Amino acid sequence: MLQLTALQGQDALVNALIYVPCIIGCICSVLAYMKVNSVKIEVPSKEDLSSALVTAKSSDAAANLKMVEEMKRIAGFISDGAMTFLMQEYKYMLAYLALFSIILIVLTDKETTISFIWGGLTSIICGWIGMKIAVFTNVRTARESWISLARGFEVAIQGGCVMGLSLVSVGVVNLFILIMVLQQYSKKSDQQFYEAVAGYGLGGSSIALFGRVGGGIYTKAADVGADLAGKLAAGLDEDDARNPACIADNVGDNVGDIAGMGADLFGSFAEATCAALVLVASSPDLRAQGWCALMYPVLISSIGILIGIVTLAVYGKIYPVTSEVPTSVETALKGILNLSTLLMTPTVILLSKACLPATFTMAEGGPTVTWWYCCIAIMLGLWSGLAIGYVTEYYTSSTYQPVREISETQKQSAATGIIYGLALGYLSCIVPVLLLGITILIAHSLCGMFGVALAALGMLGTMTMALTIDAYGPISDNAGGIAEMSSLPEYVRERTDLLDAAGNTTAAIGKGFAIGSAALVSLALFGAFTVRAKISNVDILDPWVFTGLLFGAMMPYAFAAWTMKSVGEAANDMVIECARQFPGIMDGSKEPDYERCISISTDASLREMNKPGLLVILSPLVAGLGFGKNACAGLLSGALVSSVQLAISMSNSGGAWDNSKKYISAGGLGPNFRKGSPAHENSVTGDTVGDPLKDTSGPALNIVMKLTAILSLVFGTAILQYSNAQGGPFWISP
Repeated sequence: MLQLTALQGQDALVNALIYVPCIIGCICSVLAYMKVNSVKIEVPSKEDLSSALVTAKSSDAAANLKMVEEMKRIAGFISDGAMTFLMQEYKYMLAYLALFSIILIVLTDKETTISFIWGGLTSIICGWIGMKIAVFTNVRTARESWISLARGFEVAIQGGCVMGLSLVSVGVVNLFILIMVLQQYSKKSDQQFYEAVAGYGLGGSSIALFGRVGGGIYTKAADVGADLAGKLAAGLDEDDARNPACIADNVGDNVGDIAGMGADLFGSFAEATCAALVLVASSPDLRAQGWCALMYPVLISSIGILIGIVTLAVYGKIYPVTSEVPTSVETALKGILNLSTLLMTPTVILLSKACLPATFTMAEGGPTVTWWYCCIAIMLGLWSGLAIGYVTEYYTSSTYQPVREISETQKQSAATGIIYGLALGYLSCIVPVLLLGITILIAHSLCGMFGVALAALGMLGTMTMALTIDAYGPISDNAGGIAEMSSLPEYVRERTDLLDAAGNTTAAIGKGFAIGSAALVSLALFGAFTVRAKISNVDILDPWVFTGLLFGAMMPYAFAAWTMKSVGEAANDMVIECARQFPGIMDGSKEPDYERCISISTDASLREMNKPGLLVILSPLVAGLGFGKNACAGLLSGALVSSVQLAISMSNSGGAWDNSKKYISAGGLGPNFRKGSPAHENSVTGDTVGDPLKDTSGPALNIVMKLTAILSLVFGTAILQYSNAQGGPFWISP
């Protein structure tokens, strides 16, 4: 009786360690929203302006009032455009959830179907929260930057942390609620039950497909169209209000980098957790340990929420932002990641010792695993994620030599800049792949595929802060656009540019982080799939494996080609529309028709995402159900290896071209090579080529890796049934 009471008390403590951080995270998210909401969009007081580098223009009360009204109007356009796109996209998402649920209920079971719907709806809610807070915060960041750099930074970070804390908190608590509710009705064994719960990851990753691909096409169609029509053809500045595509461009920043990145990392978290749960449930020793061991993967993420809250509470004292030190913005953003990683390290050690037995095996007769092996696996993921982020920064930041080399070559021609940018992207694959290889090798050697799943969870352990600084980027970017289009004093745009420049650096770090975590998550899901489909080894000499391997390696190229072509077609439509409007805009007879350009991006993104989406969704099902589990295993292996290389190279080439343009614009090559010079025009061409690489095709390849793997896991039993005894297709006798 005493033992039973102790076990019940332990279970209650585990439940509290999951629920309480999520509740605190939601409360802190609401408090951050209230802090942002306290910023009124009005003319700053005389006291504030007196310390804000006042110019003659900013001291004119009537002019100030007019600028504030224009800020509200422009912000309204951006908010309405973002919500219009999101509502249209949600119709597609809900239709997909309904149709795919029918396939799931036929080929799997009701628990999997419920998990899939619940995961999809959770991802939709998280995307909506992120988008709403981003378009709410951007104009307030511009207003506070009118007063000081530090105040603008603080508002942007508060807006970002609403997304970071709320997304992870809602994601963790909804997964736990799903587990608790389904347990009341399911009669499955532990292993079968958590295989069904993996549907939650499938739902989240499916919505990420829409968010990443649809959002990526939208944002880059608008961005490329605005650059070609505004900068190169009409000679306008970045956010000139006369460019009818500039509002669509600002909307796209939120659509791609807020909703898209949020859905991507939510999918990674859901899939990594589900893969780890499946592997935990397959271990008799961990099942015998009880609820604390079963919930160990969920606890890693829930404790990460508390680490994020502590980081936000103390980073300002360690990394203060001041106008006197412009580089303090970038230092503070990097400091947030560094601090959260440091704080997470000892927490993981304590959690592992408390939840796991001293020694255990992942399968009967398997090698012995210790709790501190699991710690090592998590910390490998945690620190390699940070290292991959910094390697990405080295190759994409104008502070370092690679981007400056590209800038030098752009003095001669756009072609040489593009050649150097492509070479940079390929070179940038080396260190991240080595880091991933070392992480996988050690984690797998210590704990098998469970170690790989833990490494993925470790890399995602600081996801609250990764999402915070990622959302900060488009908020600051939008703030700069609003400042320029509203004709705020020039120093306001200079301050928002400082905020945005730091955001570009951390966005590059975030992309490296997302790609690395996607690779680990995909491999963890692959391991869970092999357990469910009863695959003991993947033999490359098997003709079905090799055929699947070749097709899987080809998939990312087809996917990237379709998405890039979609951006090009939509951007061409945007340029034609802008050219039609420019004569009337320039002579003052017409106002820019922003809504028409928003409509072009929206229609193109929703239309063009179907083909790449079907490729990713249908490929593992056709391979597994039509050609057997060996062909499916080969396809997953090829897609993973090929996607990692292509995603890193495309993202980093595009990021380098973007920052090369900014470096030249800021006078990095000297005063003779600023805006208007041939070198600057060449850099704009490179940036335009790189836009779909870094913000559409490259990041979306994360979904190719993850969605193919989670689909195979969820349909693992069906794939096993449609395979012959040798793992080939059912229609061939072994």
